Amino acid sequence: MSQVLFHLAFPVTDIAQTKAYYIDGLGCVPGRENPQALILNLYGHQLVAHITREPLIPQRTIYPRHFGLIFTQESDWEDLLNKAQQKQLLFREQPKNRFVGSPLEHRTFFLEDPFYNLIELKYYRHPESIFGSYEYTQIGDRA
Repeated sequence: MSQVLFHLAFPVTDIAQTKAYYIDGLGCVPGRENPQALILNLYGHQLVAHITREPLIPQRTIYPRHFGLIFTQESDWEDLLNKAQQKQLLFREQPKNRFVGSPLEHRTFFLEDPFYNLIELKYYRHPESIFGSYEYTQIGDRA
């Protein structure tokens, strides 16, 4: 199979603010743009920020809705973590280790953009647990 890219569309209320956060903050590469939408390249995946007039409200918790990346190299995860800290992006959840000592062990943190979209960035110690390790039932912070 040839390379397949992930696409996600999400709501925003201001294109300039979106550019400041995703391009200047996270390091996305900008693509096409018009007054209603902006295409962003996030590590080779297509994000499309669409202007909405609907009121945007924060989620009470990080579940159920969020999106993100799983890094295959811990140093890449740490690089983005350092960049987010240097750019003073809003951390919804600080970096932490989940399921320490188990095959599901991973490092994670959550960011929240200016429009309440939640972004999870993680790195698994054991890559087979990204999709496997079926004998375990833990997913996220809920058992």
